Amino acid sequence: MPSLTVGFDLDMTLVDSRPGIAAAFRALTAETGVHVDADLAVSRLGPPLRTELSYWFPPEEVESAVEVYRALYPAYAITPSVPMPGARAALDAVRAHGGRVLVVTAKLGRLARLHLDHLGLTVDEVAGDLFAEGKATALTEHGATHYVGDHTADVVAARTAGIPGIAVATGPCSAEELRAAGADVILDDLTGFPAAIGRWIRLA
Repeated sequence: MPSLTVGFDLDMTLVDSRPGIAAAFRALTAETGVHVDADLAVSRLGPPLRTELSYWFPPEEVESAVEVYRALYPAYAITPSVPMPGARAALDAVRAHGGRVLVVTAKLGRLARLHLDHLGLTVDEVAGDLFAEGKATALTEHGATHYVGDHTADVVAARTAGIPGIAVATGPCSAEELRAAGADVILDDLTGFPAAIGRWIRLA
């Protein structure tokens, strides 16, 4: 295994999935008759889908809503989504240093793959349906040396795995919140990642 293996979160780290997720939530409303404020929902991406749906559906209907949403997702959420600024260059930078790329996300792995394949973002492994400390299991299993994410829960994942956490202030969490959570590096977006990973490697 190469000495450098960088894990990335997906939503709002590598992919701006807000347009597609909003469309999927609107389709869910049309399908179920239960109103979901799509704009509000996509302003707080990061936690598992069940967490968001629990704001809109009674407890006994959350699981069925999850199933309906995930069935709708491929048709509504993939095409409108776009790469985050610097995403391609960030993946290229890892490979330029002989490293591997891992995506660890709260999204189901098969749905994450649809995003990556559609956008032509090539990664070596995808681990899905994980959040916060749960992500640390996959990071450790795959030998991750760094983890990059936009949420304080991603910082928790890196700290739990005992690896540096690189935060990008492109999601729902502010730079101040990411710093308070213990991020080792905070970037405005992924355009600063190639230089940051180069510094990590030189200092290693």
